[in-house]
Amino acid sequence: MQLTIQQHWLNAAERIESPNFNERPQQRIDMLVVHSISLPPGEFGGPYISALFTNQLDPTQHTYFEQISDLQVSAHLLIRRDGHLIQYVPFDKRAWHAGLSSFCGEENCNDFAIGIELEGVDDQPYEQIQYQRLAEISRLLMCHYEAITPERVVGHSDIAPGRKTDPGEAFDWSYFRGLL
Repeated sequence: MQLTIQQHWLNAAERIESPNFNERPQQRIDMLVVHSISLPPGEFGGPYISALFTNQLDPTQHTYFEQISDLQVSAHLLIRRDGHLIQYVPFDKRAWHAGLSSFCGEENCNDFAIGIELEGVDDQPYEQIQYQRLAEISRLLMCHYEAITPERVVGHSDIAPGRKTDPGEAFDWSYFRGLL
């Protein structure tokens, strides 16, 4: 299927709308932030990421969930281990993915960034299909939102150093940038 963006939604993505977003303070979108997530930590599959991003995570399902079930967070898009895409927030809205962050002296990266989560962890290799999907989507986003350049495709660790480590040492930036 040819990927397209229609009214700020990716046509090939399953849509699960998150309440955890708001309007951007300005219309500028000029950065893409790559994250990683697994719930419970180190486990893949299951409904828990979507439950977290829609404020429906049941704290009784896992002891780790007791710590995070009250968080109100989201990302624009999730790329699962098998390449399945889930979009939670339209790209023109501010998803709550970066937290306390800065890039090139500018604070609050959520204001101008699109956040893409890879289902994974810092120290385990990502799947080939995830790199392919991420590169394909990144190219599409750079065409649709022309201010996003390859230099402004960064990891969560780049905008929140010391606080965040994702997508981690297992993410092959050289390989990914070659796919762009």
